[in-house]
Amino acid sequence: MQAQEEAQFQSFVAARWTHLVRTAYLLTGDPHDAEDVTQTALAKAYRSWRRVARSDSPEAYVRRMLVTCNSDRFRKRRVAERLTDSVPDTSVRDNAVAWADERSVLMEALAQLPARQRAVVVMRYWEDLSEAETADVLGCSQGTVKSQASKALAKLRAWPGLGQITTPNETHQGALR
Repeated sequence: MQAQEEAQFQSFVAARWTHLVRTAYLLTGDPHDAEDVTQTALAKAYRSWRRVARSDSPEAYVRRMLVTCNSDRFRKRRVAERLTDSVPDTSVRDNAVAWADERSVLMEALAQLPARQRAVVVMRYWEDLSEAETADVLGCSQGTVKSQASKALAKLRAWPGLGQITTPNETHQGALR
């Protein structure tokens, strides 16, 4: 890789690292797995940076790689997730603690979704991609995005405790109603 391309890649990583790790966290449900998946995707992007940089949207290209790397980790080995029956009791419930509890309920509900439905929910409602963009990232049709989103949202609506969540940013809550 030439120095100019190297600098361009480093700038991309510096600007998008946090966003990509956050997306990976929503896909994996684990901060360590999220960083691993992000690093794997960026390593692949580095190897083919010329092609990635020439694409219409390098970020969308890398996001697609991120989703693929997440799917690949299930092919290699089954990832065991430990879930508890209930959220631990807290003695003091200030706003930060309440928000953390609500977030854990959401993350637990997301963890119960099949991988494809979880990916659709993350891309459509967290990343705020259109149906066409989501279909492109996931490599499926818009109809698949619509049906998977519908099934996923139905499961999330039925999840205990999600109907009562109120967030500081009401834009994402609307997706669950």
